[in-house]
Amino acid sequence: MTNASRRALLGAMALAPLIPRLARAQEAALTPILFVHGNGDHAALWMTTLWRFESNGWPRDRLRALDFTDPLARDDDAVAQPMRSSSDDAWRELAAEVAALRGRTGAARVALVGNSRGGYPIRNHVQLHNGGAEVSHAVTCGTPNSGIYNWEGNAGREFNARSALLRALNGGESQVVPGTAFLTLRSDSNDLYAQPDGRYAGQPGVATGVNFDSPALRGATNLVLPGVDHRETAYSARAFREMFRFVAGREPDRLSVVPEARPVLDGRVTGTPGGVPTNRPVAGALVEVFRVSAASGERMGDAIHRRTTGEDGRWGPLAVAPDWSLEIVVAAPGHPVTHSYRSPFPRSSDVVHLRPAAPPAVADREAGAVVRFNRPRGYFGLPRDVVLLDGREPAELPRGVAAGAIAIARLPAAEIGRPVAGVFNEERVVARAWPLAENRISVAELTW
Repeated sequence: MTNASRRALLGAMALAPLIPRLARAQEAALTPILFVHGNGDHAALWMTTLWRFESNGWPRDRLRALDFTDPLARDDDAVAQPMRSSSDDAWRELAAEVAALRGRTGAARVALVGNSRGGYPIRNHVQLHNGGAEVSHAVTCGTPNSGIYNWEGNAGREFNARSALLRALNGGESQVVPGTAFLTLRSDSNDLYAQPDGRYAGQPGVATGVNFDSPALRGATNLVLPGVDHRETAYSARAFREMFRFVAGREPDRLSVVPEARPVLDGRVTGTPGGVPTNRPVAGALVEVFRVSAASGERMGDAIHRRTTGEDGRWGPLAVAPDWSLEIVVAAPGHPVTHSYRSPFPRSSDVVHLRPAAPPAVADREAGAVVRFNRPRGYFGLPRDVVLLDGREPAELPRGVAAGAIAIARLPAAEIGRPVAGVFNEERVVARAWPLAENRISVAELTW
């Protein structure tokens, strides 16, 4: 060994003990991020975004997606409503999550990222409750910051530009706070909640009083993502790139998700009592998971997991392979038995939340079987997207502005048990038709 080689080896040996500490220091420098879902939604919508951050080196313990207990806004923010939340309710839950994330990570400041209604408690915390000192970055994605409409009627509705909340948030010359970096992400004209016509607010032909730029904020960095829909302003790869570089100060290494060898899945079963979506845990729900054929949806043997939920509603953990297609069956008290068919999970997640399907609509009740094709992290846009259910473009999906996230196939009793394929661009999920007479509903749920 030459002297030069010996010196290099000795230097490497001297540095070796420092490498883990350097890695930990680099991880600690990454800002903790709290993700905030929208109206009626839950933390599971952020699953793919969490995967993308992890795939770019963000430690899992510095990422958190919250669940509002009652995620649906009241009809009037000042009037109590069962299983609905006020803007103050949402702010209090967010403030508690911020404190918990700071306490767990030891970070002085965190970044907040919200979709749709989830942007309101972020702004409420920073602008109206002096939260700027503990928030380094605030990102609102598709949030109707200037309202969905500006109407005299229903002025107490949180989404009305005349509501007390939005008047308080928007009354100043600037809509941001010094010391906290603000970013807004919006569509050019494809967000159904930022439209000049009231069609998507139940008043077609009536001017809303707002425009496509309703999500923008005075004083913020305002970016337009052409063609994306309301949810894609937050949950798409395009949106991820912008929020990542805004918080990290650099470009991500990749937009794709790096698979794990053995992902572990967990989450909670929550309910929709009376048709109202909540994030309250459901006890006594039987969850069974089967590995299925990606091509046909047919089960490949017995259940690989079976658990009845306790008071916390948790149904896992379950270790899977990153290329397994799954059927997740949820039998929850007071809900239809739901057979949910899912694409493979490439990485672990503890927000694989399971909401049983809503009861069949009147139009469904004469069918032998019902298969719902669901896109939770975006909408179906025609003719923007290729959308096929059981070999046909669903006739009920609107054309133009992307506004529908569910398509339905109704099958006669003679076709119970056969596969039904849902295709959205390059993602394909195959479900099996189960008998509606047994109070069973099939769901082909997209991941992307």
